[in-house]
Amino acid sequence: MVIIATSVFVYNILFDPYLILRNGDTGKIIAAYPVKDGDGFSITFIHSVNNTPVTDIYEIRGYGIFVIKTIYYSFGAGVQTQIEEGQTLEYGEDGSMIISGFEREMQNLSYIVGTVSDHVLEIGGEKVSLRELCGRNATVKFTCRPKLFVIFYGLC
Repeated sequence: MVIIATSVFVYNILFDPYLILRNGDTGKIIAAYPVKDGDGFSITFIHSVNNTPVTDIYEIRGYGIFVIKTIYYSFGAGVQTQIEEGQTLEYGEDGSMIISGFEREMQNLSYIVGTVSDHVLEIGGEKVSLRELCGRNATVKFTCRPKLFVIFYGLC
């Protein structure tokens, strides 16, 4: 019985999910954050055309990353202008437009870190400057993998 409990415990530790940030050019792991099923994270940046904040909000499901909603403050090039089936548009007290109902898994989630303004990752109550972490104009790919993957690549 003790062996089974220990095996389950070790298995769970090795296969706990981590949000992994990798350099899009080299594939090198830049950072890894422990997450749980249902945890959320967001990326906020200043839109290059309309100069207002955009926040994309994601949720971890198993080892998948799902886009949940987007918050923005004005229309412009590259900003959603039509609501698709199953999506809703709400207005925040601060004048923001909140589109939710995406519920779409992001197989290839990546951002190019701003050269003029930063991209900020918010995860577990912590705000992380992607410019400081990855450098300007870096392509950052986001995936969710088991802790064993992170251990294998030497980050734990």
